[in-house]
Amino acid sequence: MRALAIGGFLVGLALFGLVEWLARREGSRIPTLGEVCAYVLRYEVGPVPVGRIGMFGFWWWVGWHFLAR
Repeated sequence: MRALAIGGFLVGLALFGLVEWLARREGSRIPTLGEVCAYVLRYEVGPVPVGRIGMFGFWWWVGWHFLAR
């Protein structure tokens, strides 16, 4: 089961790398990770920076689940 989980993470990492590489080609219409993050961080509902709160929550969740050992 552990090998399956590790394999799944490796496949996900490889797909992420492939999409990022495709996004950085000349004339590509796929946004890079930096462009997606910038778009999310700019999102606001009235005076509330919902994108920043969501990004903070996502990184908190990642840290709690993968780094808190």
